[in-house]
Formats: sequence, C-alpha cells, structure tokens
Amino acid sequence: MVTRENFENNLQELQAKLTMMGELAVASINKSFDAFKNHDIELALKVIEEDSVVDNLETEINQFIVWLMAKEQPVARDLRRIIGVLKISSEIERIADFGVNIAKATIKIGTSNSQVDDTNLDQMKEISITMMHKALQSFFEGNMVLVKEVADLDDNVDKLYGETYKMLTSHLKENPEETEQLVQLLLINRFLERTADHITNIAESAAYLIKGQIYDLNS
Repeated sequence: MVTRENFENNLQELQAKLTMMGELAVASINKSFDAFKNHDIELALKVIEEDSVVDNLETEINQFIVWLMAKEQPVARDLRRIIGVLKISSEIERIADFGVNIAKATIKIGTSNSQVDDTNLDQMKEISITMMHKALQSFFEGNMVLVKEVADLDDNVDKLYGETYKMLTSHLKENPEETEQLVQLLLINRFLERTADHITNIAESAAYLIKGQIYDLNS
C-alpha cells in the first residue's frame, strides 16, 4: 500500500511539472502574439530568452520518467499514463517553440504597419489557447468529451488558417512591395495552425490513456 502511495505521489509530481510546462507554453504564445500586435521588439526578445525554461523542464520530466520507469516498472494503464506524459511534454516543447517563432517573425516585421486586423490570426491564437487547456484537462481527468471538443476546435483553426492564407496571398499579389511583411504574416499563420495540430496530438495521448487505442484526430 505504501509503495502504491509513493508511486501515485510521483505521478502527481509529474503531472504538476507537466502543468507548469503547459502554462509556460501558453505564456509564450500569448506574449509573442502581444509583441506581434504591438510591435514590441523587447517583449519578443524576452519570449526567445525564456524558451530555455521550457526546454529545461522537458529535460527534467524526461529524466524523472526514466527514473520512475526503472524504479517502478509500471504496466497497463500506469505505463500508458507515463508514456502519455513523455509524449505530451514533447508536444508542449514544440508549442513553446512556435511562440519563439512568432517572436522572431515579429522582430523581422519590426514597426511596419501590420495586416493583422484583417486576418483571423487573433482568433486562431485564442482558439489554440482554449484547446491547450481542454487537451491537458482531458488527459488529467480522462475526459473523452474534451478530447472531441479539441478535435472540433482544431477543425475551426484549419478553416481560419485557409481563409487567412487566401487573404494574405491575394494581398501579396496586389502589393508586392509588402512582400517581406506579408511573408512573415503567412509564417505566423502557419505557426498557429501547427500549434493547434500539436495540441490535438496532446488530446490523442489523452484518448489513448482513456481508451487504450490510438486515435488520429488530425485527419
């Protein structure tokens, strides 16, 4: 009984680290997008500098998992739970990287006037943040309803991505002198779409934990 209690405590510690990592990734996306909208180069640089915190936390989680698996040799659902944390931490690290990519694009845009108000980028970012919260909650609570909600929201982001791509490429044809800025906006559009895809992968890990079978929610 004591052994099981210790194991559960270790799993709770893993969950706490994963939660912290998720919060840092969300902060990275929010800060980078604020920097983008406000032409705040200083904030963009801060996002880039803070990325090492997420990287270090992922390494810490990976090392914790290796130790836990060697010590406890978990099977069945416990093993799926631990592997899920391992996969999700990797997805979160990539999501934080997209925050860095948006910050880098912001620096390249500089203080040039942006077409952001004419795009769906802000809405895509907000949906992605909602997806992140739901995806992690679905994993921690074993909630398939939330898994389905994440998949549906990803479809919304894909639709908005397509609309923004068409708008920006059309504007580019008519305004070739704005090529450099518009290319960066196209990249940000892509970064947000990929962010949603990686969040959907987190929901897939939740589905695997709950059902014990692999789901492809990005298809």
